[in-house]
This record gives sequence, structure tokens and C-alpha cells, in this order.
Amino acid sequence: MIGGKGLVHVSTSDLKLMLSRLHRGQLSCPVTHDRLVIAGLPQLVDKVDFLKGLDEPAVRAVLVAVIAERRANEPRS
Repeated sequence: MIGGKGLVHVSTSDLKLMLSRLHRGQLSCPVTHDRLVIAGLPQLVDKVDFLKGLDEPAVRAVLVAVIAERRANEPRS
């Protein structure tokens, strides 16, 4: 991921959807282009390449951490 943009260009809703598909067993790891398409996430094919080599616990950890960080930075009303 050196020099990459990480998950900056992935919406929070897409991250939540990806995590949901992972929890339901609709997305399996390691993440590949084909598995993203099969899971109904073709919009993420070119945005999550750095997750490809990770096992399921690592992908879950990354997604949960990014979602939590974004929530913590949301303005409070």
C-alpha cells in the first residue's frame, strides 16, 4: 500500500456493505476481483486492491477500524 490511497476513495456505505457481505459469508477471503463481483460489489474492484493478500480476520479488522475512525470524526449534532 505504499504510495496508495488506502480506503480514502471508498464511501462509508460501501465499507459497511463490504463488512456486511463478509459477515454473511457472501464475500470470502482473500479478496479478489471475481469475489467482489460475485458478492455484488463490482464498484469496489479497483478500490480495495491492498486488501487482496489479507485473510478474513485482517480484512474485518481493517474495515471495522476505518468505519470506526470515520464515525469518530463525524460532526456531532
